[in-house]
Amino acid sequence: MAKKDFKILYCDDSLLVRKQLKEILNQEGYTNLIEAADGEEVVKKYQSENPDLVFCDIVMPRLDGLEALNRIKARDQSARIVMISTSGTRANLIRALDEGAVDFVQKPLNPERVKKIVAREIKGGRGLV
Repeated sequence: MAKKDFKILYCDDSLLVRKQLKEILNQEGYTNLIEAADGEEVVKKYQSENPDLVFCDIVMPRLDGLEALNRIKARDQSARIVMISTSGTRANLIRALDEGAVDFVQKPLNPERVKKIVAREIKGGRGLV
């Protein structure tokens, strides 16, 4: 699949983190990007947009990332979701991986890690980076 065709949905309640993710992905040539600001929005946009990959923050208002992960996976077991969190939420990361997340990224974002995860996922790969 070409980078321009690989659809990525990214969700974080922080506008700064969303801008950082968009910049990292654009620099790598990914342009089919969809943005969401909270868990409710990411679930709705997943259903309407059917992305190839999702980046989703864990701690968000309205609906947290773990519940969003569960709702998306309940409808689509093949959904590929990468969780984003601060370093203080290790227990939540372990839970997210147990519940079907394919990987995780900790804040502050490491651009190289994000790029490696997306490169692996565009090839249909599995396993943590």
